[in-house]
Amino acid sequence: MRATTIHAARDIRVEEVPDPVLKRPTDAIIRVTAGCICGSDLWPYRGENPIRPGSTIGHECIGVVEEVGSEVRDFRAGDYVVVPFCHCDNTCAHCRAGAQSACVNLGMTASGQAEFARVGQADGSLVATGGTPPDDLLASVLSLTDVMPTGWHAAVSAGVRKGGTAVVVGDGAVGLCGVLAASVMGAETIIAMSRHEPRQEIARAFGATHVVEARGADGVAEVLEITGGIGVDSALECVGTDQAMTTAIDATRPGGGVGFVGVPHGVELPVGTLFAKNVGLRGGMAPVRRYLPELLALVQDRSIDPGRVFDLTLPLEESPEGYRAMDERRAVKVMLTP
Repeated sequence: MRATTIHAARDIRVEEVPDPVLKRPTDAIIRVTAGCICGSDLWPYRGENPIRPGSTIGHECIGVVEEVGSEVRDFRAGDYVVVPFCHCDNTCAHCRAGAQSACVNLGMTASGQAEFARVGQADGSLVATGGTPPDDLLASVLSLTDVMPTGWHAAVSAGVRKGGTAVVVGDGAVGLCGVLAASVMGAETIIAMSRHEPRQEIARAFGATHVVEARGADGVAEVLEITGGIGVDSALECVGTDQAMTTAIDATRPGGGVGFVGVPHGVELPVGTLFAKNVGLRGGMAPVRRYLPELLALVQDRSIDPGRVFDLTLPLEESPEGYRAMDERRAVKVMLTP
């Protein structure tokens, strides 16, 4: 099959690689109809994460079931499905507690930017869409594989509530989906921290009431001014850097909460500040399967349109250009079609 591979920092190629095969009786093979590039894919692209030269890359995809293992009961060839980036059995003790991203049988999509992908624990992981999504919903359905549930997880972890105040640190696709999540959950004041006008426009369309362009201490000062010197009830950290975490914590009122979903790189927690302010910190890798049914229903009845974060669509063969576009912030998020 044709698949996106990574060989070194900024060395992305589209090559022929072996088709994925069933390895366990609980597996399924998916023919990918749409995949995408994630902000977290930029960490290895920029050389910030270890790279295994020639490995496939991409963990977000939707498509049609091609083949299932002998123990798969709930899906069959021809079913159109959403593939959570983290696979789970959805039955273990951790899954039952809502922590599907810590499943005892955890797996990950390894070739979402390709023609085919293998899914472990198919019965627990996959969610059927009830047919091929209409063209105008395709992007939003694709967002459910990672960025929308991750933004939602940030809002849940931060304790966003109806009538409350929230700040979203990060204006990538996850941060923008965090704005949308906070809006759906009823936050009255939603502050998006963004310096980029196209992203600000999406944030406002998703429900942001204020936009703060400043970063660091200056950005925190603006958030405090907006909230009458109090700070926000909930902060969504959607970047993964030390500055983003510090900003989120400093902008949160005493007794508030920070939900973090940015993959941490060089973060040192200010435990003394958390202690002094009684600020709660929760989050981590999103348990996508936990949120999928609710979010799919919201997309299908057109209550939300998270697909707006996709502002560039390319054929699979042009995925290297997609990486360049996101790295250079010429695109928020890139969809790839085989």
